[in-house]
Amino acid sequence: MTVNPNRIQKDYYEGNDYGDYQFTSLQDIINQFLVVYVGEGKIISKTNKIDVAFHAQRALQELSFDTFKSVKAQEIVLPPSLQMILPHDYINYTNLAWSDASGVQHTIYPTSKTSNPFSIRQDNDGNYDFGGATGSFANFNNSNFSTPFDSTNDWTASGARVMLANAIENPNTLATIDIFNSAAGKLTANIHKEFNNSTGVTFGRHYSCWQEINVNGLDELNISADGIAPANQTGASGATIRMGISSTKGDTRTSTQAVAPTLNGQTFGEIHPTFGALGPSFIPHIGTSDNLAYLQWTGGTAADSRNQTLSSIDVSGYNNVFVLITMFVPGDLSAMVDNATVDITLDNIELRFEGDYNTLQGNSESKTWANFKSVNTSENNNQEYNTDDYSTIVGKRYGLDPQHSQVNGSFYIDNLKGLIHFSSNISGKTVILNYISDSLGTDEEMQVHKLAQEAIYKHIMYAILSTKANVPEYVVRRYKQERFAATRQAKLRLSNIKLEEITQTLRGKSKWIKH
Repeated sequence: MTVNPNRIQKDYYEGNDYGDYQFTSLQDIINQFLVVYVGEGKIISKTNKIDVAFHAQRALQELSFDTFKSVKAQEIVLPPSLQMILPHDYINYTNLAWSDASGVQHTIYPTSKTSNPFSIRQDNDGNYDFGGATGSFANFNNSNFSTPFDSTNDWTASGARVMLANAIENPNTLATIDIFNSAAGKLTANIHKEFNNSTGVTFGRHYSCWQEINVNGLDELNISADGIAPANQTGASGATIRMGISSTKGDTRTSTQAVAPTLNGQTFGEIHPTFGALGPSFIPHIGTSDNLAYLQWTGGTAADSRNQTLSSIDVSGYNNVFVLITMFVPGDLSAMVDNATVDITLDNIELRFEGDYNTLQGNSESKTWANFKSVNTSENNNQEYNTDDYSTIVGKRYGLDPQHSQVNGSFYIDNLKGLIHFSSNISGKTVILNYISDSLGTDEEMQVHKLAQEAIYKHIMYAILSTKANVPEYVVRRYKQERFAATRQAKLRLSNIKLEEITQTLRGKSKWIKH
């Protein structure tokens, strides 16, 4: 971000970039460096702007790790899966904690005594399973929808839609909600009508879910399922389920307002220029009505309730595909009865392969991780150390391992899968991850605190001189020392040490500190 030094105070206080005067954008740093440090009669007589930009970004990365205040934070409510996805710009964590009802954070400590290894599927004799010539997928999870969606292990899906009273055709109607995956043991969409104030269209939400499948080395897939697309009702005809094999994953906005969702290409639709008609990219398949690999259930005068199978889907040209499902009610639903729902369900998906599948098969989750998340953790069992009743715990503190002498829970990071795993006693709690990034995630992040501006200049100067030919070694050493000194100075400045705060801390120096 570029800060205008002549900005009037009214613009600042009525805007939302509070405190931005502390920073200088990386683009300004690059331009200023080229003006001041590069030219005839200067140490660097000539260099490319691209080189300066590269070294400036590298300097920003390096200073972000241990000099800048570059710690970010994310907060989630920990789901039953006990897993948290690492942020997109994650480099390393600084702290993990959960917050209680008072907003007080309780630090969660790492554990090194467990992991989530790749669990090899074996037969009854202990032999490794490579899939063979035909069979079912061990890693196609939750195919009968017996558990809620888990985007890290099975289905990723568009969310349920909460509709306020003024978003429904009748403004006096109470607020309702479209439900997705609500009925136990079935994939379910309960669709209401919704009025779009900007387009004047009354429509039913379109839902999508998908799961990625590794088909490397396979020739063909067979897929089947039990679907129920209900019969027509007043104002709502043609309730539809489409399930098939897509070359691309779905979108949480898949066909949100489309009259007729596209079948291929993920192209924008005719109703909404941004969100309309995002459709699945079903792969080619000879034999269906439009030669695309999907099954369809469509309600009419009677419900379309049947088991369907699509066989011999050619996946030989793909390494990964997606089982993708969409559920929707097409057309204008303005005549639909207020608060009525169209209930669409799908169940018992079976996915089988044919071909020479020589990839080592794995189970959906390792026993190590399943046992870790299911047991009553040691942290739960340590509650007795916080009680005033010492008569029953005599001698139990002797030899206690300090890393386990806490009740806040534990975690470990699976960097291969990009997941943080937590102990069972943290389920449902608000978890806060503080982590380090490299300040290059977005253009807005590429800024330098003015207290460290000189350090950036010295980093760029040393990097350019050290990679140039015919630069005397003493000049390179000089700027290496200047870079070190400027970085140390920036650390001291950004450490924000205040004498009064140190004095307040030192007032307790006479207290006994137990080790």
